Amino acid sequence: MIEVNKALEDYILRHSEKEEQILKDLNRETHLKMLRPRMLSGHLQGKFLKMICQLQKPKRILEIGTYTGYSAISMAMGTSSDCQIHTIDCNDELEQFTRNFFKQSGYEDRITFHIGQALDIIPQLEGEFDLVFIDADKRQYVDYYEAIFPQLKQGAFILADDVLWDGKVLEDIDPNDKQTQGILNFNDHIQNDDRVENLILPIRHGLMMIRKK
Repeated sequence: MIEVNKALEDYILRHSEKEEQILKDLNRETHLKMLRPRMLSGHLQGKFLKMICQLQKPKRILEIGTYTGYSAISMAMGTSSDCQIHTIDCNDELEQFTRNFFKQSGYEDRITFHIGQALDIIPQLEGEFDLVFIDADKRQYVDYYEAIFPQLKQGAFILADDVLWDGKVLEDIDPNDKQTQGILNFNDHIQNDDRVENLILPIRHGLMMIRKK
């Protein structure tokens, strides 16, 4: 979380809806068994994603970057039974772990899990999307955005994670730091795109909300 000390973060979490048991289990298992567990969305962002779905009532959602499934399950919890969620990840080593939690969550029938490169899979997904969540390779954020944009309904939202990148967006960039450069390029790209409205929220590592006009 940006600019929030541990005591204040704990207060925020205590005064937010409790984490569901399946998500608590997934959080714990991810931290015990997986590399880079900080990639997991976590309690606060998960609740935000759930509430966005409850407000927007999307029928088709695309997630780019599944990791172990926390955000996909969080979004599924905020949707109706006729919603379709497509989630894409390139790491096939996580597939069985993630599928097991999708099944345990009870939302397996709403979630279609694709393994592969998002830029290869997106063109194969027919139909329009109401909501897109991007949390994958930062170097390709602009490419993901442009690839999916034609399939966004008018008024659809894109949520892009990590856009403040632990404050690195304000620092001098190492020429070899392609991830931070990717985030900077994405933020500038969105800010200069008159097809959308946008807002950055200081949730977790920075979350940008983008609405197609």
